[in-house]
Amino acid sequence: MAQSFRLDFDSSNVQRELRQAAARGLLLGAEHVLGVSNDRVPLDEGTLQHSGTASVDEADLTGMVSYDTPYAVRQHEEMDFEHAPGREAKFLENSLNAERGTVLALVAAEMRRALR
Repeated sequence: MAQSFRLDFDSSNVQRELRQAAARGLLLGAEHVLGVSNDRVPLDEGTLQHSGTASVDEADLTGMVSYDTPYAVRQHEEMDFEHAPGREAKFLENSLNAERGTVLALVAAEMRRALR
């Protein structure tokens, strides 16, 4: 004898949970890139390094890393400036490019957790 059943599935809850998980993963990824970038940022007194922040725009699912000093952009872009060993121009760009796979893995891990 066959039995029947009814299954009601509300996908809006799943979508909300996955979106929140993606935002958590993006924040973890942005914080990771910030840490790597801080190891490369030109260092004199540490002001530039300490001005770095990581954030996420949950509405757009966009992760951001920024430095907030008047000279941050110039330090990042000037290829002719001399820096201490291990410190470099393009500190943020190079860090993001080097850590892209790690960021993707962090986002994926958070989304997998949400699906459990």
